[in-house]
Amino acid sequence: MAIINLTPDSFFASSRNLTIEDVRGSVESAISQGATILDLGGYSSRPGADEVSLEEEWRRVRMGLEAVRDAEQGVVVSIDTFRSEIVRRAYAEFGEFIVNDISAGELDSDMLRVVAERNLLYVAMHMRGNPTTMQSMTHYERGVVQEVVDYFKTRTEALILAGIDPKNIILDPGIGFAKSPEQNYELLTHLEPLAELGFELLVGVSRKSMIYRPLGVGPEESLPGSLAFAWEALRGGAKIIRVHDVAPTRQIVDLYNHYNRP
Repeated sequence: MAIINLTPDSFFASSRNLTIEDVRGSVESAISQGATILDLGGYSSRPGADEVSLEEEWRRVRMGLEAVRDAEQGVVVSIDTFRSEIVRRAYAEFGEFIVNDISAGELDSDMLRVVAERNLLYVAMHMRGNPTTMQSMTHYERGVVQEVVDYFKTRTEALILAGIDPKNIILDPGIGFAKSPEQNYELLTHLEPLAELGFELLVGVSRKSMIYRPLGVGPEESLPGSLAFAWEALRGGAKIIRVHDVAPTRQIVDLYNHYNRP
C-alpha cells in the first residue's frame, strides 16, 4: 500500500503532494514500483496535527481520486479518512474503494452504516482520542498487546453488527497512535495474537518516530529501519504494508514471500 499524502503538513516532507501534477507523478511512480494499493489521505493524522475542514479534506481527496483515475492502471484505491461524508461523496463520484479509518468508526457515528451500505472494504485502526490528544493516552493497564487484542474483539463485533461483511474487515494495530515508542515495538513484535483473530492485518510503520528518534536522525534518513520493521510486520502475519517507499519495500515483500510459501 503506497502512501499518497495530499496534505501540506505530513511529518515526512518528501511525501507531500500539493498539486494535481504532484499527485499524478506520485501515483505513476508508485504503480511503476509495484504498489497494488494507493492510499489517499487529505487529513494528516500525525500527533498534534491541525484540524482540517470537511470541504478542504474533500478538495484534497477529490484531487487525488482524479489523478488515480487519469492513471487508468486498474490499481486498488484506499481513502484514509474518518469522515463518513468523504466516503459518501467519493463513492458517488468514483465508485468502490477501501476505507482506511484511523478511528475504527469511533469519530463518526455514521461511518459503519455508510461502509456497510456500500459493501466496502474497511480498515479499522486502534487509536485512543484523536491526533491532537492521543499521545497523552498511552497507559495500558493490562499491557498494550492484550488491550489492543481485546479492543478488536469487541470492535469487530460492532462492525459486523452494523452490517459490515466480516470478509471486508482489515485490522490495523495503530503503530504510533496513542502508544509510546516501546509500546509500538512491543506491539510490532507481537502481532500474532491479532492475526489469530481471523481478519487480514495491515501495518503502517514507515518512517515513523519510533525508527528515527532512537537513531538520532530524521524521517528522511529512516528508510533502512522502515524496511527492517516491514519485515518484522510480515513475520507477524501482516498482509498489507503501508509505506512511503514502494520499490525497496516491494523487494522486502517479494523476498519474504519467496521463502515463506505455503
